[in-house]
Amino acid sequence: METIVMLTRPDRSEYAAFYVNYIAKVPDGDVIAFLATQPAAYRKLLGSLSEAEASARSQPGKWNVKEILGHLCDAERVQSYRALRFARGDQQELHGFEQDDYVREAHSDSRSLNELLDEFESVRNSTLALFRSFPPSVEYRSGVANGSPVSVRAMVYIIAGHTQHHYELLKART
Repeated sequence: METIVMLTRPDRSEYAAFYVNYIAKVPDGDVIAFLATQPAAYRKLLGSLSEAEASARSQPGKWNVKEILGHLCDAERVQSYRALRFARGDQQELHGFEQDDYVREAHSDSRSLNELLDEFESVRNSTLALFRSFPPSVEYRSGVANGSPVSVRAMVYIIAGHTQHHYELLKART
Protein backbone atom coordinates (compact mmCIF):
# COMPACT_ATOMS: atom_id res chain seq x y z
CA MET A 1 0.00 0.00 0.00
CA GLU A 2 1.26 3.47 -0.85
CA THR A 3 1.67 5.57 2.25
CA ILE A 4 0.56 9.12 2.73
CA VAL A 5 3.12 11.70 1.65
CA MET A 6 2.86 15.07 3.30
CA LEU A 7 5.65 17.17 1.92
CA THR A 8 3.68 20.39 1.78
CA ARG A 9 2.28 22.41 4.59
CA PRO A 10 -1.44 22.34 5.18
CA ASP A 11 -3.37 25.27 3.85
CA ARG A 12 -4.21 27.91 6.44
CA SER A 13 -7.89 26.95 6.07
CA GLU A 14 -7.11 23.46 7.44
CA TYR A 15 -6.44 24.43 11.08
CA ALA A 16 -7.26 26.96 13.79
CA ALA A 17 -5.23 30.14 14.30
CA PHE A 18 -3.90 28.69 17.56
CA TYR A 19 -1.72 26.26 15.56
CA VAL A 20 -0.10 28.79 13.20
CA ASN A 21 3.08 29.10 15.26
CA TYR A 22 3.43 25.34 15.70
CA ILE A 23 3.10 24.64 11.99
CA ALA A 24 5.61 27.41 11.23
CA LYS A 25 8.20 25.56 13.33
CA VAL A 26 8.18 22.52 11.03
CA PRO A 27 11.02 22.75 8.51
CA ASP A 28 10.40 22.33 4.80
CA GLY A 29 10.76 18.78 3.54
CA ASP A 30 9.44 15.41 4.63
CA VAL A 31 7.43 15.96 7.80
CA ILE A 32 7.36 12.22 8.57
CA ALA A 33 11.17 12.10 8.47
CA PHE A 34 11.27 15.17 10.73
CA LEU A 35 8.91 13.50 13.21
CA ALA A 36 11.22 10.47 13.26
CA THR A 37 14.21 12.61 14.30
CA GLN A 38 12.61 14.39 17.23
CA PRO A 39 12.88 11.72 19.97
CA ALA A 40 16.65 11.40 19.43
CA ALA A 41 17.01 15.18 19.56
CA TYR A 42 15.19 15.23 22.90
CA ARG A 43 17.34 12.42 24.26
CA LYS A 44 20.50 14.23 23.18
CA LEU A 45 19.33 17.49 24.76
CA LEU A 46 17.98 16.06 28.01
CA GLY A 47 19.53 12.62 28.51
CA SER A 48 22.46 13.84 30.60
CA LEU A 49 20.34 15.83 33.06
CA SER A 50 20.25 14.59 36.62
CA GLU A 51 16.89 13.68 38.14
CA ALA A 52 17.11 16.83 40.27
CA GLU A 53 17.75 18.99 37.19
CA ALA A 54 14.86 17.34 35.34
CA SER A 55 12.56 18.03 38.31
CA ALA A 56 13.63 21.66 38.78
CA ARG A 57 11.27 24.42 37.69
CA SER A 58 12.58 27.36 35.67
CA GLN A 59 10.04 29.55 37.50
CA PRO A 60 7.38 28.89 40.12
CA GLY A 61 4.28 27.48 38.48
CA LYS A 62 6.09 26.44 35.28
CA TRP A 63 6.35 22.82 34.22
CA ASN A 64 9.64 21.05 34.78
CA VAL A 65 11.40 18.88 32.16
CA LYS A 66 9.65 15.70 33.31
CA GLU A 67 6.25 17.35 33.18
CA ILE A 68 6.96 18.69 29.70
CA LEU A 69 7.85 15.19 28.50
CA GLY A 70 4.67 13.80 30.04
CA HIS A 71 2.71 16.61 28.38
CA LEU A 72 4.25 15.79 25.01
CA CYS A 73 3.19 12.15 25.36
CA ASP A 74 -0.36 13.04 26.37
CA ALA A 75 -0.80 15.73 23.72
CA GLU A 76 0.56 13.46 20.99
CA ARG A 77 -1.79 10.67 21.99
CA VAL A 78 -4.75 13.06 21.83
CA GLN A 79 -3.68 14.56 18.50
CA SER A 80 -2.95 11.15 16.96
CA TYR A 81 -6.34 9.90 18.09
CA ARG A 82 -7.95 12.89 16.40
CA ALA A 83 -6.04 12.17 13.18
CA LEU A 84 -7.12 8.51 13.34
CA ARG A 85 -10.77 9.42 13.83
CA PHE A 86 -10.79 11.90 10.96
CA ALA A 87 -8.76 9.61 8.67
CA ARG A 88 -11.38 6.92 9.20
CA GLY A 89 -14.13 9.33 8.19
CA ASP A 90 -15.53 9.89 11.67
CA GLN A 91 -17.39 13.19 11.70
CA GLN A 92 -18.16 13.37 15.42
CA GLU A 93 -16.84 16.56 16.97
CA LEU A 94 -14.01 15.85 19.39
CA HIS A 95 -13.60 17.81 22.60
CA GLY A 96 -10.48 19.60 23.69
CA PHE A 97 -8.51 18.76 26.81
CA GLU A 98 -7.15 20.89 29.61
CA GLN A 99 -3.39 20.46 29.45
CA ASP A 100 -2.73 21.68 32.99
CA ASP A 101 -5.16 19.10 34.40
CA TYR A 102 -3.47 16.36 32.38
CA VAL A 103 -0.01 17.41 33.56
CA ARG A 104 -1.16 17.47 37.19
CA GLU A 105 -2.83 14.05 36.95
CA ALA A 106 0.04 12.41 35.05
CA HIS A 107 2.43 12.72 38.02
CA SER A 108 5.34 12.73 35.58
CA ASP A 109 7.61 14.27 38.21
CA SER A 110 7.51 10.99 40.15
CA ARG A 111 8.95 9.07 37.18
CA SER A 112 12.54 8.87 35.97
CA LEU A 113 13.75 11.06 33.16
CA ASN A 114 14.89 8.01 31.20
CA GLU A 115 11.48 6.36 31.57
CA LEU A 116 9.79 9.48 30.19
CA LEU A 117 12.22 9.72 27.27
CA ASP A 118 11.55 6.05 26.51
CA GLU A 119 7.80 6.65 26.64
CA PHE A 120 8.08 9.64 24.33
CA GLU A 121 10.00 7.51 21.84
CA SER A 122 7.39 4.74 22.08
CA VAL A 123 4.50 7.13 21.60
CA ARG A 124 6.24 8.68 18.61
CA ASN A 125 6.91 5.26 17.06
CA SER A 126 3.22 4.48 17.41
CA THR A 127 2.31 7.82 15.84
CA LEU A 128 4.68 7.20 12.94
CA ALA A 129 3.24 3.73 12.36
CA LEU A 130 -0.25 5.22 12.29
CA PHE A 131 0.65 8.01 9.87
CA ARG A 132 2.57 5.66 7.61
CA SER A 133 -0.48 3.40 7.44
CA PHE A 134 -2.76 6.11 6.08
CA PRO A 135 -3.53 5.89 2.37
CA PRO A 136 -2.89 9.15 0.48
CA SER A 137 -6.60 9.74 0.05
CA VAL A 138 -7.08 10.66 3.73
CA GLU A 139 -4.64 13.54 4.16
CA TYR A 140 -7.28 16.14 3.27
CA ARG A 141 -10.04 14.59 5.35
CA SER A 142 -11.01 16.72 8.28
CA GLY A 143 -13.19 16.97 11.32
CA VAL A 144 -13.84 19.32 14.20
CA ALA A 145 -11.66 19.17 17.30
CA ASN A 146 -11.82 21.59 20.19
CA GLY A 147 -14.40 23.63 18.29
CA SER A 148 -12.34 24.14 15.11
CA PRO A 149 -11.99 22.30 11.80
CA VAL A 150 -8.68 20.51 11.29
CA SER A 151 -7.40 18.21 8.53
CA VAL A 152 -5.46 15.00 8.96
CA ARG A 153 -2.51 16.62 7.17
CA ALA A 154 -2.60 19.54 9.60
CA MET A 155 -2.63 17.16 12.57
CA VAL A 156 0.69 15.72 11.43
CA TYR A 157 2.22 19.20 11.27
CA ILE A 158 0.67 20.20 14.59
CA ILE A 159 2.28 17.24 16.35
CA ALA A 160 5.67 18.00 14.80
CA GLY A 161 5.41 21.72 15.52
CA HIS A 162 4.18 21.30 19.09
CA THR A 163 7.11 19.01 19.80
CA GLN A 164 9.51 21.48 18.20
CA HIS A 165 8.01 24.35 20.21
CA HIS A 166 8.79 22.59 23.49
CA TYR A 167 12.21 21.49 22.24
CA GLU A 168 13.16 25.10 21.55
CA LEU A 169 11.94 26.21 24.98
CA LEU A 170 13.88 23.43 26.68
CA LYS A 171 17.01 24.13 24.65
CA ALA A 172 16.90 27.77 25.73
CA ARG A 173 16.74 26.80 29.41
CA THR A 174 19.20 23.86 29.54
